[in-house]
Amino acid sequence: MTASTERASPLADWSARFATASASAAHFSIGELAGVTQINLRGDAGDAGFTAAVRGALGFDLPATANTWSGGLGRAAIWLGPDEWLLTAPPGENTTFESTLRSALRGMHHSVVDLSANRTVIAISGSDARPVLAKGCSLDLHAAAFAAPQSAQTLLAKVQLILQCADAKDAFRLYVRNSFAHYVAEWLTDAAAESAASRALDSERIAARLR
Repeated sequence: MTASTERASPLADWSARFATASASAAHFSIGELAGVTQINLRGDAGDAGFTAAVRGALGFDLPATANTWSGGLGRAAIWLGPDEWLLTAPPGENTTFESTLRSALRGMHHSVVDLSANRTVIAISGSDARPVLAKGCSLDLHAAAFAAPQSAQTLLAKVQLILQCADAKDAFRLYVRNSFAHYVAEWLTDAAAESAASRALDSERIAARLR
């Protein structure tokens, strides 16, 4: 028997649990974006030749402001430091994406590393998304303080991850190391259930006052 070399998603067995947690999607929705291409890029942001070459490979500029991202949800560049970015693309593009970058940056001081197998991506959205995250994250997650195109390297329930505000509404992407994926998924679904229970209790109290 030939062993399979296909990469397994760390949350492949969570589809049913995610569906249950997303029953009221307007309030909270959760799912895994499995296999997202993730390339770690390092280089000199002050080198016009470097930034131009990356722009040519990506089709957009690297983010110049700390803790922001550029591009779109298909392809994005997330700021990790003054000389470091996480580049993302759809699943299965890691080999061609890495090759394109290496070719564009040939002869320049840079580092390109494929980290696609290192993390998975959990996407959450809905009106409860910010309160859920706030239960375990010390960032100010009010919409006025943390909105697209902002991102952060932070802790959620003591787990280090990258948090990306994905759009102008309450949608986020969490880049989580595979070894912590189950724990983070469990924590998020439990926190969402707690928020739903609190909302239901509040509704009952309001209804009681109106009787």
